[in-house]
Amino acid sequence: MKPPLKAELVFDGRAQLGECPLWHPQEHVLYWVDISGKTINRFDPALRTNQAWPAPTEPGCIALRKAGGLIAACRDGFYAFDTSIGIGQKIADAPYDMTNMRFNDGKCDALGRFWAGAMFEPRTEAAAAMFVLAKGKVQTAWGPESGLGVKVSNGLAFDNVRGLVYQSDTPNHIVYRFPFDTISGSVGERQIFFTCDADKTKPGYAGRPDGATIDLDGNYWSAHYEGGRVVCYSPDGVMRQAVMVAAKRTTMATFGGADYKTMYITTAREGASADELAMYPHSGGLFAVHFGLGDTGAAGGKAEPFYVD
Repeated sequence: MKPPLKAELVFDGRAQLGECPLWHPQEHVLYWVDISGKTINRFDPALRTNQAWPAPTEPGCIALRKAGGLIAACRDGFYAFDTSIGIGQKIADAPYDMTNMRFNDGKCDALGRFWAGAMFEPRTEAAAAMFVLAKGKVQTAWGPESGLGVKVSNGLAFDNVRGLVYQSDTPNHIVYRFPFDTISGSVGERQIFFTCDADKTKPGYAGRPDGATIDLDGNYWSAHYEGGRVVCYSPDGVMRQAVMVAAKRTTMATFGGADYKTMYITTAREGASADELAMYPHSGGLFAVHFGLGDTGAAGGKAEPFYVD
């Protein structure tokens, strides 16, 4: 494993639950959400400024929209979003019981379908499913009815070259991988990609797998919540490198910038003790690291697909 890299703070956002960083290739900005703060944000790295818009309910994830603006998966459903007006028309209702479920991690696939996983807030059983929005209609892709439920759906990432899709179940410290047919959107048998040590009492506890992204070499970069790092796993599950973050609650990473070699990382401060916040005062901030020659992620990432209405 290569020596770890260190991310720098680029915006001290103090988000309650920063998530879903998303690079916009035309606007050259980073969109991201504060789920618990109920805001959708636009960070300009050139100016180091951030603008926030309120969401009607918790925005679990966002995606670029081919028609312009974004699409946001909020607790109560999918919405169009535009920076000129903020949250706009509701596209589809949420397909679950909103009293104990909400959308969490998600992103678009290569054909412009928006996949959004749910989380079962009591975290007592694997009751959450993966949903997909296509042409304004929501369907269940996989979930507890087929024995493929999770407590908290996270870590969604598509590897189109190898025909794979990844999903993590954060409370269970596990990342799954499925064969994925891009044309039909169907998945094959679920396999365990890797697991993390779930014993939080150990001094070396390194966190649990939260959001993730994939680089051009097929490496899976998993943000380890309460581990203060983003860890790179090769396609065969071997740890290759880590990016250390000055915030324990790392939530998700994405590639961006003109060359797609800058990794942006969201973090959270929700649930942190006073001692933790004193040690990591920039918890909830945005962090970034640029990959240079010789680094594992030197090939960078690529532009995220747009949602097609």
